[in-house]
Amino acid sequence: MTPRQVLIGCAGWSVASGRPEFGEGTSVLERYATRFHAVEINSSFSRPHRSTTYARWAASTPPGFRFSVKVPKAITHTAKLRDVQFPLIEFVEQVSHLREKLGPLLVQLPPSLKYDAALATDFFGTLRQLTPAPVVCEPRHTTWFTPDADALLTAHHVAQVAADPTIVPQAAHPGGWPGLTYYRWHGSPRRYYSAYTPEALRDLAQDIQTRDGNVWVIFDNTAGGEAVGNGLDLIALTAGASGHVINDG
Repeated sequence: MTPRQVLIGCAGWSVASGRPEFGEGTSVLERYATRFHAVEINSSFSRPHRSTTYARWAASTPPGFRFSVKVPKAITHTAKLRDVQFPLIEFVEQVSHLREKLGPLLVQLPPSLKYDAALATDFFGTLRQLTPAPVVCEPRHTTWFTPDADALLTAHHVAQVAADPTIVPQAAHPGGWPGLTYYRWHGSPRRYYSAYTPEALRDLAQDIQTRDGNVWVIFDNTAGGEAVGNGLDLIALTAGASGHVINDG
């Protein structure tokens, strides 16, 4: 079945700096948005951004553009999801200024964080109370890839990232809530650097066609700029499916 919405982009828009593939704009983000219709904000992981900054980013992109936003490491890595209601409230308020351009919130977990049903229930339950935004989780400990963990994510309408490379085979496939699919490809074999082959991109394009819901694909192989070519090639391969026609219903 054809997804309602397919959005393809990169982890950050700095990839557009100095690249002739992009059109004109008064900022790098504006240039990035001439070729891509989605981006993942990673800088929010390391430092907070003002509400006015999110509002400015939203205003500088065209209709239909969407931002996913990475949840701060103070919440995911330092606190390890415990007792984080107040920093979550602050973060959700800040990103809300993206308004209709706010896409999924990305919860990337530290590799050492094991699955704890009570902790996960408390955290995702709190986050769900604070925002209607889609939520995706990228767990990186093997204990998260079980039927129980998958059921818990599904119950909280949290999609599990389909990652590459993976820690276990299950991590390569979407999981959790099926209403959203979020591929996060970091570069393989060399993480953050390697380009994906045409064959890998064709296989991904075929897999996208089978998804019955909104689909995001983020290329995180940005260190050498390979995300740009991979992203543009995948857009061409999924033309018609991605189409960038937004249906928010």
